[in-house]
Amino acid sequence: MNHIIFEDLFVLEMANNHYGSLERALKIVREYSRIVRFNNVRAGIKFQLRDVENFIHKDFRERTDIRYIKKTIDTQMPRADFLALTEAIKKAGCIPMATPFDERSVDFCVELALPIIKLASSDVNDWELIERIAKTRRPVICSTGGTSLKDLDDLVTFFGNRNIPLAINHCVSLYPCEDSDLELNQIDFLHRRYPHHVIGLSTHEYHDWDASLQIAYAKGARSFERHIDIDDGRPISPYCSLPSQIDAWFRAYNRAKTMCGGSGETRRTITDPEAKYLNSLVRGVYAKRDLPAGHVIHHESLDRDVYLAIPLQKGQISCRELMSGESLLQPVAKDQPVLIDAIDSAYAYHEDLKKLIYERGI
Repeated sequence: MNHIIFEDLFVLEMANNHYGSLERALKIVREYSRIVRFNNVRAGIKFQLRDVENFIHKDFRERTDIRYIKKTIDTQMPRADFLALTEAIKKAGCIPMATPFDERSVDFCVELALPIIKLASSDVNDWELIERIAKTRRPVICSTGGTSLKDLDDLVTFFGNRNIPLAINHCVSLYPCEDSDLELNQIDFLHRRYPHHVIGLSTHEYHDWDASLQIAYAKGARSFERHIDIDDGRPISPYCSLPSQIDAWFRAYNRAKTMCGGSGETRRTITDPEAKYLNSLVRGVYAKRDLPAGHVIHHESLDRDVYLAIPLQKGQISCRELMSGESLLQPVAKDQPVLIDAIDSAYAYHEDLKKLIYERGI
């Protein structure tokens, strides 16, 4: 399966912070898309979809004392507004995404041509909804907050059997979340248990989320999600980020990426400046006494024949190349460097290695 779509992907969760206003939603898109472009990251802007008329039981639609019901009703938008919002996200250079909470909303995701669908933590074992999502054949990101291991295993197997790309976000479903609740070691667990999936972090802490991103990236998380909002006088939830905070978040990611470097699957390439610095610390081989041509350096007589000291000179063999049984091709005077050309060594017959020995040192 192709999981590249999830790699180094930021999901900016608008949720219902449009407050049912297309104008406010478009303002959120404008403000955050500028930050995305400035930081040169790949990001999706995600909203939530509910078929409100059928999602809430008719006998409970007036229950304003139930926060989830009241917010769902107060923030609903017409379908035409979601179409306009999706187009605005695409034109802004971001990926339009949605979390559907019912089957009709999944169908609407298809109508909107959304390339990725998010499965909320609360729906990881809602198999009616999951079956409908799978029929779309869209790549899926799921959050794991409060999910049992069996449910998560079942979900991974389900999408794997259907060859549908699935990314798995570690998540603690507390809003907001204290630093002590983050459980970032779960990223290691998810990597070990699901090695063929992109593992991410969906996070709701409110003190400092730069550090959590950098730790998560170092642990191998490659998809990141946060709730976003704008400051226009309305109350802002403590787990939501403002544009300046997302800018700092992206910068923290770029720092983490720089510090972590390349792939963790292969040995890194040693840079020339690093090799030059280390070579300056390596001891060179010097003659302890006058050594005639034909003399064989044996381990048993090593202390009588040579000594090791800095600096290492160009063309001189170092402690790394000194081996028992090597014979001198020419005499070497006391306290003079033993050069690669003066010794019958395997290195002397390997042009690339010989070239390196002549380029290093002073």
